Amino acid sequence: MPITANWSYPTAVKLGAGRIRELADHCKALGMKRPLLVTDRGLASMAITANALDILEAGGLGRAIFADVDPNPNERNLEAGVRAFKEGGHDGVVAFGGGSGLDLGKCVAFMAGQSRPVWDFEDVGDWWTRASIEGIAPIVAVPTTAGTGSEVGRASVITNSQTHTKKIIFHPKFLPGVTICDPELTVGMPKAITAGTGMDAFAHCLEAYSSPFFHPMSQGIALEGMRLVKTYLPRAYADGNDIDARTQMMAAAAMGAVAFQKGLGAIHSLSHPIGAVYHTHHGTTNAVVMPPVLRFNRPAIEEKIGAAAAYLGIAGGFDGFYDFVLGLRADLGIPDKLGALGVGTDRIDELAEAAVADPSTGGNPVELTVDAARKLLIESI
Repeated sequence: MPITANWSYPTAVKLGAGRIRELADHCKALGMKRPLLVTDRGLASMAITANALDILEAGGLGRAIFADVDPNPNERNLEAGVRAFKEGGHDGVVAFGGGSGLDLGKCVAFMAGQSRPVWDFEDVGDWWTRASIEGIAPIVAVPTTAGTGSEVGRASVITNSQTHTKKIIFHPKFLPGVTICDPELTVGMPKAITAGTGMDAFAHCLEAYSSPFFHPMSQGIALEGMRLVKTYLPRAYADGNDIDARTQMMAAAAMGAVAFQKGLGAIHSLSHPIGAVYHTHHGTTNAVVMPPVLRFNRPAIEEKIGAAAAYLGIAGGFDGFYDFVLGLRADLGIPDKLGALGVGTDRIDELAEAAVADPSTGGNPVELTVDAARKLLIESI
């Protein structure tokens, strides 16, 4: 039977095929009368987006869309989105799409009520307390990929277009009031996007699991999330119409984002500046740098990865797990090196310094120095 489920963790999640039909009802339940649907340029003209707008319109909520969103959304996209929100008299956001549409949509809803620059709310210490909560608009999140997990997250990644650095903007109110996970929306994803987003979910779970911090709840979620990806990502990649596999991958993506409350690590530390500078696909970049980072972290995580391998049904401990990662990447058509994604060797020093400064670095089980980051980049390119 098709999987249908309602969860209340970490927010109200409505999982199941066809549940996009509930969109207008959930918007109304959050008090929206004129929502703005925020998505990326690629999705703007697609049938699934038109259908979502039809549902809103039929529910008496108007038909408004903002899609000036880059693959790595930046403050210019954000400023334009907030302007569209205010000029249109909107009172809520439907964040629709992959990581870019979700992240920008959430940030538009947040910044619509702020007078300070977005960089004042970077995920540093208690900077989030600077925010005025009065004008933050309600959010319904509708993911159309299965990887980022932003639909259940309390942050957005926004690229500073001047410095080419990715910043994590955080506030508890970023967490959507309702998330609709409809696997039918992911059926039309190209194979490469299915692979890249799926490996992003796996990277979230792997890094959270490997993080040295104490968070047993996230540890368990990360472990089961890896199992779901191992089982269902190859199926979703082989047959994009496999609704069961697509549903399980949406669950895995949400689990990855919940799990990384425990921390991320050098995979994301490297991926963030690479994506900001070279505009590579985030999940695919994570997959490319994953093996070198596993080798780098081995002294600290060998026993832990051995336990994960046993749970996942992989023989051979750390080596077996490592070989599984290589095999999974190959089966999904993920390139072995960053050069295939257009990454050159001309900015390695800049990337290495940015990687060490990235907030994800603090969760890596082995200290990431600039020299170590440089070596990892050289191995990856």
